[in-house]
Amino acid sequence: MTCPNCRSACRKFGKHRNGLSRYQCRPCKRTFTEPHSKPLGGMYTEVANAEQVLKLLVEGCSINTIERVTGVHHGTILKILVIAGEKCEKIMGRMIVNVPVRDVQCDEIWGYVRKKEKHKLPAEENDDSIGDAYCFIAIERYSKLVLNFALGRRSQATTDAFIEGLRAATSPQRFQISTDGFQPYVSAITTTLSDRCDFAQLIKVYTQDPEGQRRYSPPDVSHAKKVPVMGNPDPDFICTSHVERQNLTVRMQMRRLTRLTNAFSKKWENLWAAYCLHFAWYNFVRIHMKLRVTPAMEAGITGKVWTLRELLEAA
Repeated sequence: MTCPNCRSACRKFGKHRNGLSRYQCRPCKRTFTEPHSKPLGGMYTEVANAEQVLKLLVEGCSINTIERVTGVHHGTILKILVIAGEKCEKIMGRMIVNVPVRDVQCDEIWGYVRKKEKHKLPAEENDDSIGDAYCFIAIERYSKLVLNFALGRRSQATTDAFIEGLRAATSPQRFQISTDGFQPYVSAITTTLSDRCDFAQLIKVYTQDPEGQRRYSPPDVSHAKKVPVMGNPDPDFICTSHVERQNLTVRMQMRRLTRLTNAFSKKWENLWAAYCLHFAWYNFVRIHMKLRVTPAMEAGITGKVWTLRELLEAA
């Protein structure tokens, strides 16, 4: 440590009340504190409290539950979520690039903001920040790494942006990709990934709902068809089971996606921040039960298990 005034070497001079080391310049006798780290920007909340809030968020607790447990105001909790989401988005974009993959699976998970699509008022029909919010997810079959995700409407535009992000996340070596029967995948993948992947769709055929079936009961699958689309995909590996199991993990760990509750997102920005936090935590912090390491370690992106505080301080 050098003195900012006379550029002389300094010696340690105790600690500040916030725990940071203090230094004293021997020639000019000036004292000063080491540079402050501000992972929360201008917020006055202690990092330890913010870390506890994030731990409860990624374990599926609601905002009101976290407020009761920690005593942190719900407005502060949402600010911490947004800040952490922005940092996690940068980490994912910086570290998950040119990853070698063998088998990729894609799927969409449904959610909504403020109200469901069918409940929108006539004046809200053209407002895409209200209503259905689909998250497109791409996962690597063997490392369980979430390669890319995109939040938007279930449309061609969102699918194109999602596949373009997937191209940036994967290395040029050839791999196989499997999706469901959503038609926009065909145009997006054949246009963007034609030089590096074998593509097939697993199309599930559902039975008609019998009379008297409960409203929230899913229809039964009568059979599934494996349809090769591009290249030479291996029929034995045309599968979407792993990404569909990932959808269950998302719903279990994100309170905003719990069905039949009032915990749904009221703002699009908060839902996006929650997704960014969840996937960064899943890739870098959460140890996968089968792998016994994090997906990022299995994919060779990092050599250690991260903490939530490191996610806050890394970006």
